[in-house]
Amino acid sequence: MSRIRILSEHIANQIAAGEVVERPASVVKELLENSLDAGATRIAVQIEGGGTRLVRVMDNGAGMDEDDVLLSIERHATSKLRDESQLAAIATLGFRGEALPSIGSVARLTILSRPWDRETGTRAEIRYGRLHAVHEDGCARGTIVEIRSLFGNVPARKKFLKSARTELYHIEEVIRNQALASVDAAFSLRVDSRSVIDLPAGGGVEQRVRDVFRCQDPLLPVDFAAGDEKNGLRLSGYLLQPETSSSRTNRLRILVNGRPVRDRMIRHGVVEGLQGFLMKGQSPAGALFLQLAPAEVDVNVHPAKLEIRFRSSQEVHRFVVQAVAAAIKAYQEEVRSDIFSIPAPFPEQTAAPLFTAEARCPLPASSPPEAGSGPGEPARMPGNMAIRRSAEPAASFRHDPEPFSVVKPPDSLADFTGLTLIGQFAKLYLLCEKDDRLIVIDQHAAHERIMYQRLRRDYLRRDIPGQNLMFPVSVELDPRQLETLKRYDADVALLGFAVEDFGESTRVIKAVPALVSHLDPAEMLAEILASLCSAPRDEPAAVVPPRIDHLLASMACKAAVKAGNRLAPAEMFELLRQMKDSELFSHCPHGRPVVKIFSKQDIEKWFHRL
Repeated sequence: MSRIRILSEHIANQIAAGEVVERPASVVKELLENSLDAGATRIAVQIEGGGTRLVRVMDNGAGMDEDDVLLSIERHATSKLRDESQLAAIATLGFRGEALPSIGSVARLTILSRPWDRETGTRAEIRYGRLHAVHEDGCARGTIVEIRSLFGNVPARKKFLKSARTELYHIEEVIRNQALASVDAAFSLRVDSRSVIDLPAGGGVEQRVRDVFRCQDPLLPVDFAAGDEKNGLRLSGYLLQPETSSSRTNRLRILVNGRPVRDRMIRHGVVEGLQGFLMKGQSPAGALFLQLAPAEVDVNVHPAKLEIRFRSSQEVHRFVVQAVAAAIKAYQEEVRSDIFSIPAPFPEQTAAPLFTAEARCPLPASSPPEAGSGPGEPARMPGNMAIRRSAEPAASFRHDPEPFSVVKPPDSLADFTGLTLIGQFAKLYLLCEKDDRLIVIDQHAAHERIMYQRLRRDYLRRDIPGQNLMFPVSVELDPRQLETLKRYDADVALLGFAVEDFGESTRVIKAVPALVSHLDPAEMLAEILASLCSAPRDEPAAVVPPRIDHLLASMACKAAVKAGNRLAPAEMFELLRQMKDSELFSHCPHGRPVVKIFSKQDIEKWFHRL
């Protein structure tokens, strides 16, 4: 007797259900895709018992007659494919022809559908894989699919489901993802007679993103197309502001050719494009739509179609990085033009520059500010950014006869059209006014971003200036530090260090980066080696490797003017001028915001004047 047997259709459907129907959210996903492929513009979902008791999906799509209803519950039956050539370029969502029969094999399934050209509809009832009844029934045009007692005949599967609350969370995620993919359709979700989601149609992509993320703050638009039209690469969508990011990685929703997917490579490209704008441990949020030729992506990797494979993943990764970086740059330009509406460059300075930008001829290093400095002691700026002091007293909020007087700029810096510098608050924030708005600037974060951009520029030019030490410093390194220095000697040299051998474990530091020449050379080298030692061995390709970018950000932080430094009015204006001329300035390289703008309306709300 043969030991190998052909599986019955019922068992085969249950196996297929294990691939397609993992949980109630999988059922909702398959039914939403069918509704959208049927041209529905209104889709309503009802859930009871976390989806195991009831899942009902109602749409106003094309509907089906009796023949199509019966075919829809057969395996490998689909309206989406006619021949093999269409499989490689599939553009629809539900095309596998397995969803309804797979669902029907593990639940009590009812289909009620009526096409637009018929006066009556068709009701079909399937109980755990077996057709129970088919008859005419009155119903509205469109389709209603009900799933009751999910996994009722496979208790082993049901016991692995999570709590009703967890299953509901996954259902909500599916609906929101599909709503982003189809902004012209309205979506609603009711859970145990309670409205949970209500997303109207017709508001466009931006409004749908706002509705999904419940966000009223300005969004960061992304719209970037590749110069090569062969692959049709285009990335569009909206990101939430970096300061609203969180540690949750599921707040970035990715859609490829209209299909919600999970793809670590695209996510990594977004994070890399936002390099220097996200705080450590934070993940981006928003909705991004990647379009490319269907032949360039394989959507058949997994039955649930959440995973995909690109023909040229590295090319797509580079494109995503470029697209997000371009969006950040455009946003920065918009913010700059909003704050610094200056049609022409500043007049040439008649006095010595305050924040000296001559990196090739660094000024003598000054000591860092001491914690016990008096309230009127001037700020000391390190290295090539040393502030040259002004005889004018520092402006800040302090007890004097005119505590709220407006600071007047020096003549050489007076061309801030419409921007009024009020002064310094708490020896940390610059307060400015423009067009009935209060602009608050973090002086350390602003200066840190400026320094970081210069270091990054010099690194890309392989030209970070070093400063020779008058007295070389010898240091003893442990075996791990020696190995790291040997491995990354080129990186250390590019950062402006000159380190030479002086015995078995002794090294001599002869030069340090000019920007941080005021810091202890031995401590600085030890910190850099520790950072390099912890860097992953196989980093993704990048213009500036993450290990180096981290070091540049750290150097910029140490070189920047500190919180607690009192700035003279001329110094404040020079910082504003450098912000205006900086390509990127809205966030420090560690992701903290530099600028916060409050409208007059915001402030009047504080005082209940509205």
